[in-house]
Amino acid sequence: MTHRWGRLSTGALAVAVGVAAWASPARAQVPLERTPDLAGGWVSRPGMVHFNFLHRFSASSAPERKVTSAPTFLLAASLPAHLLLGLHYATNSQLVTGYPNEWELFGRFAPLRQGPRMPLSLAAQAGYNLASDGPDGEVSLAHTHGPVRLLAAVRALSPLPDEDGARVALAGGVVLRLARYVALAGDVGTLTERRPGEDVAWGVGLQLAIPHSPHGLSLQVGNTNNATLQGASRGTGTTRYGFEFTIPITLARYFGGRRPPPAPSAAATPLPAAAVGDTVRVTMEGFGFRPNRLVVAPGTPVTFTNRDQVAHTVTGDAGGLESGEIPPGESRTLVFGEPGPHPFHCTPHPFMTGVVEVRSP
Repeated sequence: MTHRWGRLSTGALAVAVGVAAWASPARAQVPLERTPDLAGGWVSRPGMVHFNFLHRFSASSAPERKVTSAPTFLLAASLPAHLLLGLHYATNSQLVTGYPNEWELFGRFAPLRQGPRMPLSLAAQAGYNLASDGPDGEVSLAHTHGPVRLLAAVRALSPLPDEDGARVALAGGVVLRLARYVALAGDVGTLTERRPGEDVAWGVGLQLAIPHSPHGLSLQVGNTNNATLQGASRGTGTTRYGFEFTIPITLARYFGGRRPPPAPSAAATPLPAAAVGDTVRVTMEGFGFRPNRLVVAPGTPVTFTNRDQVAHTVTGDAGGLESGEIPPGESRTLVFGEPGPHPFHCTPHPFMTGVVEVRSP
């Protein structure tokens, strides 16, 4: 056991070193952007806690037709520097004989996100699997073009007790967005050198985002046992049916979601020249307004862009200011003319608050 935890500490140190690198904005957790056996490199915004419940079922042949479940739980927290730290717990693992409770502790780092000047998203994951008693790692790439999202990953897996050396697995997947809240997804993966009894891993899913909610649901069919890097890389001869339910929790909803402080006096904070007559942009992301306090000149347009997976609004606390529903990926522009503070909130998510201070130059 001492040897096991010593190797775990080494893996954790490697993750911590990786965090020191630079990073760009990170993707949120959502089933519409990934496949059953490929995470897609999501890390989400700091201050979010994630709970995923993955349940896969298999049935034996007649006459018993016994149904066996293979649940996997994910608990993770999103931290600054675009890092996700978490664990997987599989209660019916088939990785190691006599070791059904499989734990995987991991850290994921997303240094690149696809954008106007970046054609790909890049993420790296390092972890430690207590069942295999060794470290595992993954580097993943993703590219979105219109309704299609392509995923690829290469994994390095520590050897099992009956294996001679480390294993390498390759995987790829595709997500086809059918509508705002619906997508089809599929993936395939394989160990580069499969042993007898090891099959190509595959999975297909119907990916659903629950409207007006941060939660998601995936209905799946595949031949892997669980969601750890080891389990997702090893296909079996058994077809399993199941579902995954994702529950991201925004801590600001319960802690620190108070009204932003009022704007300081004009003497303390002169009006920025860029705010005079120019459009100011605010993003709605991670269930918050970013930034949530602005100082602008009279008549300044403010564009609110929704980067979450649920609809938001910009609604004045005292009335008179109303954007209407802003669907995911869309924007609304409001013009602030009357001097003074204009506090606002999101109607479906009232813990999302902000204020615009209109001040003459």
